[in-house]
Amino acid sequence: MRIRTFQGLVPAPGREAEVAAVPYDVVNREEAAALVAGSPNNLLHVDRAEVDLPAEVEVYSDAVYAKAAETFKRMQDDGVLVREPEPCIYLYKQTMGDHSQIGLVAVCHVDDYRDDIIRKHEKTRPVKEDDRTRLVDALSANTGPIFLTYREDAAIDSLVDSITTGEAPVCDFVADDGIGHVLWRVPNGGGLVEAFGGVPLAYVADGHHRSASAFRVANGRREANPDHDGTEDYNWFLCVLFPANQLKILAYNRAVKDLAGMAPAEFLETLASEFELAEAQENVPPVPGEVRMYLSGTWYRLKWGKDTDADPVSALDVSVLQDRLLEPVLGIADPRTDDRVAFVGGIRGSEELERLVDSGKAAVAFAVYPVSVEELMAIADAGQIMAPKCTWFEPKLRSGLFVHTF
Repeated sequence: MRIRTFQGLVPAPGREAEVAAVPYDVVNREEAAALVAGSPNNLLHVDRAEVDLPAEVEVYSDAVYAKAAETFKRMQDDGVLVREPEPCIYLYKQTMGDHSQIGLVAVCHVDDYRDDIIRKHEKTRPVKEDDRTRLVDALSANTGPIFLTYREDAAIDSLVDSITTGEAPVCDFVADDGIGHVLWRVPNGGGLVEAFGGVPLAYVADGHHRSASAFRVANGRREANPDHDGTEDYNWFLCVLFPANQLKILAYNRAVKDLAGMAPAEFLETLASEFELAEAQENVPPVPGEVRMYLSGTWYRLKWGKDTDADPVSALDVSVLQDRLLEPVLGIADPRTDDRVAFVGGIRGSEELERLVDSGKAAVAFAVYPVSVEELMAIADAGQIMAPKCTWFEPKLRSGLFVHTF
């Protein structure tokens, strides 16, 4: 696959922690506003510009994207974001507790995305894809990196190790959530660009909407440019590539607003005919082949037998939950577009599911067993698509530490 150095924008030295932002899609509007209160240079002011507009302004209105462009320009004019003196790539180490991972920050080619060299495992929600497309187009920049993974390669591992052990980092800080972030700048690629030429495939781990939007913007720029020759920066988009053996996936849980007109007792009776149903002491499934359900203050175990004929997607616990419960029992035919279902990242814990149900924001919630990286890659290799929001990767990439412009 193709990767390339880029001469991007980065925080001015010493300002990395104040600029670095959580991904735009892991917080809602209220949470984003709370995170940036008193932090005028947090990149969420760009990625979620509605935080700086009155509450009555709709999140996908023209005013939001205009505000994002205004703030992005202000951060450059004020010297918060500065241009790198030369093209480079970066190595990006994250540490969460006793887990650490090192990825390579570079730009990837949109044609590799088109040609399935960069493989996908999820469909996108149209409204979310349109949102990121409008933002990228308004900024002429990729502010949020796409999280890619690839099957580990000994030669690349060796190069990464030699750089991270032999060179001083340019950035090293611990964010408010306790996650450590360390960056090494690698001018001219340090041999890694050439080494990645031998990597046959990469996989979108997190960032399907961002990668789809980068592809759409590139196509639009190509069509609008009569002198397009393929060398333009809009043909490339910002990615961080991690070897698969370093990644950690948490569950992506579900909460549903209502029981489709059923009383809790009727709902439980319906489920008992489809699953092994019993009250549970624990609120996290310990093994594949079962989920935990929270309803009316009680946790339940839903268990089913293994289908040896199931394809890689149908065998996933999230697929069983969708195909045997959410759609036939609760009427959620398309979780990508049905706003009755909410997706809750595993980092929030099963306690968040309890909070949603106990507060009345949801009627029932489900804790699922995490998908493995091997399952993700096997599904993408088979050309299949998971249900939306099946994987929650931790730690999350920070936006703003490097920005690709075009």
